[in-house]
Amino acid sequence: MSIGRRTMKLYYHPLSGHAHRAHLFLSLAGLDHELVFVDLAARAHKQPDFLRLNPFGEIPVLDDCGTIIADSVAILVYAARRIGPSPWLPTDPVAEAQVQRWLSVAAGKMAYGACAARLITLFGARLDPDEVIARAHATLAVMEETLGAVTWIAGTEAPTIADVALYSYTHHAPEGNVDLGAYPAVRAWLARIEALPGFVPFAASAVGLLA
Repeated sequence: MSIGRRTMKLYYHPLSGHAHRAHLFLSLAGLDHELVFVDLAARAHKQPDFLRLNPFGEIPVLDDCGTIIADSVAILVYAARRIGPSPWLPTDPVAEAQVQRWLSVAAGKMAYGACAARLITLFGARLDPDEVIARAHATLAVMEETLGAVTWIAGTEAPTIADVALYSYTHHAPEGNVDLGAYPAVRAWLARIEALPGFVPFAASAVGLLA
């Protein structure tokens, strides 16, 4: 069900996990939105029109009828507050702190691990594959231990934006030669997210372990 009558615009690219997490949550939350393709290969994200939306020249960017929100995690927080009180972003101090903790993991450890490994195989990034794959497995090991005891990553009864933030690059970790075989609890968690109403998949690429 759509919330409100406003249609948001999400500037995105289909191969960006950061953009996918924003798209995924807008869909899960039932927020009307349209996707605006940003041609990264043509460096559209570095052109003056786009830089007025995000001076860092990065996607995704959300335009909510003139309210501009840049950065995928910021978009998740904004959209969660936009729909009003909900389990997606708890207000209980302990639960909210746990959500924020995993949002930090998504923006840090995940970005420099599984995300970075995928950048090598998909875009030819000049990074040390052994280093970033090791980082990815270190993060997955903590996620596996956590999800062995809880249903959702922040320990809540319902999914939160922390689960959304971590989904895209975790699911596509094999594209960066990061094998998920040793993480059954993580794989089960991915399946739970994929079963949520409004779920939208992240476009797959035949690289890494998927080649």
